[in-house]
Amino acid sequence: MKTNALYYGDNLKILREHIPDESIDLIYLDPPFKSNTDYNILFKEPSGESSEAQIIAFEDTWHWGNESEKALQEIIDSPIASPKVKDLMNLLIGFLGKNDMMAYLTMMCIRLVELRRVLKDTGSIYLHCDPTASHYLKLMMDAIFGLKYFKNEIIWHYRRWTAPSNRFQRLHDVILFYTKNDNHTFNQVLIPYTEGSVARKMQGVLHRFKQGDEPVLISDKSTAEGVSCNDVFQIPFIAPSAKERLGYPTQKPEALLERIISASSNEGDIVLDPFCGCGTALVAAQRLKRKWIGIDITHLAIGIMKWRLAQAFHDIEYTVIGEPEDLAGATELASQDKYQFQWWAVAKIGGQPYGEKKKGADTGIDGFKYFTDEASKSKKAIISVKGGGTSVKDIRDLVGVLKRENAPMGIFITLENQTTPMKQEAAKEGLYKSALGTTHAKLQILTIEEIFNGKKPDMPPSLPPIKSKYVPKQQKGMMDKLL
Repeated sequence: MKTNALYYGDNLKILREHIPDESIDLIYLDPPFKSNTDYNILFKEPSGESSEAQIIAFEDTWHWGNESEKALQEIIDSPIASPKVKDLMNLLIGFLGKNDMMAYLTMMCIRLVELRRVLKDTGSIYLHCDPTASHYLKLMMDAIFGLKYFKNEIIWHYRRWTAPSNRFQRLHDVILFYTKNDNHTFNQVLIPYTEGSVARKMQGVLHRFKQGDEPVLISDKSTAEGVSCNDVFQIPFIAPSAKERLGYPTQKPEALLERIISASSNEGDIVLDPFCGCGTALVAAQRLKRKWIGIDITHLAIGIMKWRLAQAFHDIEYTVIGEPEDLAGATELASQDKYQFQWWAVAKIGGQPYGEKKKGADTGIDGFKYFTDEASKSKKAIISVKGGGTSVKDIRDLVGVLKRENAPMGIFITLENQTTPMKQEAAKEGLYKSALGTTHAKLQILTIEEIFNGKKPDMPPSLPPIKSKYVPKQQKGMMDKLL
């Protein structure tokens, strides 16, 4: 089993083929749920400005069909699914019928059974639930992990702008915390005192005050660092202007994952996220010196994670498993799904995906590769990817996109070899001169074969790593004074 690894593919297949029994210390999963709307990616520019970029990551459709029937039968026949699990599935079928909800629960059940198999005896699992299905999932977790090993129903409470409604505003998520047995890893997590309470504690005042919205009693039992965390996590929602925001619709704040990982694992332990999306759990695990494994079924998500890891950690080393490894594999991917091929190709050169996986006008943009210039201003090269027949017309089209977008550079990625007319047309665009005096071709053509052989775009300097903070500096400063 490889760690610090991104796996592309169906997590059920990857769990069965690559993850051994009792090998994982901590599992966090935030599975998608049918919401009757497409999940979109709204990317943000590195400058912090909103981007018009939008990509449908997955259409989030769970329908009862042959796959659901097959999965249900596998659960009934499974040697590792307990009789209680099989009885529960039969009861749910009788109550819900064979519909979209039951399809979702069946697909979740067969995966949760496998997740229990790979979890160590000292391990923990945190299931981030959609409220529409959380009550069914809790029954399922009780059956798979045992009611005895239910530890907490964690409420992640956040604040955000609300709108008039005929019901109470939803300002929390539910996270179900279970363990494999009672001998599980658990580290006390402390909530730092507010600046005012630290000042009072320094003066020897012992009384009740508020930590956010939570009343906290300072007493001799309170530690110098803070008070014990309870099962209501008061962690802000990711603000639209936050540096860590990627625009991923289900993106969770790093602080939330850092709290979970700190509590239920130690340095060097292995953290698994089988629905890792934009990779917040992986970033938090890397920051806390844990090993990690991430799985996702789209090259888009793998591409986002590669880009995010590169921005957050300089010179990070990890493995990507399941991507095309040669020209034949890339050709096969392009023939199967052109969007997956585009996302993969953009990520292959360290770019950030862009576009829409739906019918409509083609913008001619498949991704961006960012770089800095004078006064550390962010600029972007436009990436265009072609998996089929290419000609000089494609280069001219990209030139038109560069002019329309007022972009300084363009990168054309092609599965086929570039022709002499294509090279000549690209050369007509001349050179881009950076503020440091370096020069780079304004329009560059790279073939997939060249990329496999190590060729990279000739770019001005890259953006510096993006860093997040878990404890505000001013709060940390007060704690240093206290200690």
